[in-house]
Amino acid sequence: MREIFKNVKEKLVSKYLDNNISKKTKKFNPRIKARIRKNKQLLNKNINNLFDWVKGAELIELKKCNIDEDPVRPELDNVFRRSYGRKIYGVKYGDEIHAVMCFAYTNEIPKSVEELDILSQDAHLQSTLRGQNVGRIAIAYTVWSKKKGGGKLIVKEVFKKIKKSNHLNRLVTLSPLTEMATKFHSRNGAKLLQKNETTQNFEYKII
Repeated sequence: MREIFKNVKEKLVSKYLDNNISKKTKKFNPRIKARIRKNKQLLNKNINNLFDWVKGAELIELKKCNIDEDPVRPELDNVFRRSYGRKIYGVKYGDEIHAVMCFAYTNEIPKSVEELDILSQDAHLQSTLRGQNVGRIAIAYTVWSKKKGGGKLIVKEVFKKIKKSNHLNRLVTLSPLTEMATKFHSRNGAKLLQKNETTQNFEYKII
């Protein structure tokens, strides 16, 4: 993991300096050289700060979250988020939660929050009757980050957790029809599964 961070860091610094140098080639002088050196130091410091918190973060299950911070579905209270096998996960660093993702577990893909509620209740009932874990599909219906890099990190950590699960075989979102949601999931490797009347579903492939 340290080697990966080191390689990414070197590539970022190299890319930044190459761009800076190419723009200033014609007017290169000692002042610009000093500025590049200073920028390199600042960039190194910022990257180190980012990686320090990423390396020290952990995924934990939460009993509740601040729903007022939820930019997607603030109307869903903590009772909803914890009922019928639903879970709230957070990325914790130090004493703070930097990113949150809420899940429901179903056996079918919901197209609305109402369907999410019904399908997760049904999956929970089936698991109780059969003595099994809840659902085969993890539905991420909201995610937000309070620190840069938190959203991407929680997706990766949740992805790893689901891969280790012995009953979940799909990770699907119930996302709003917004450009922000589309860019976020696409950047993190998800594929658009379908667009619905008020939502869209992205899927992260579990290999």
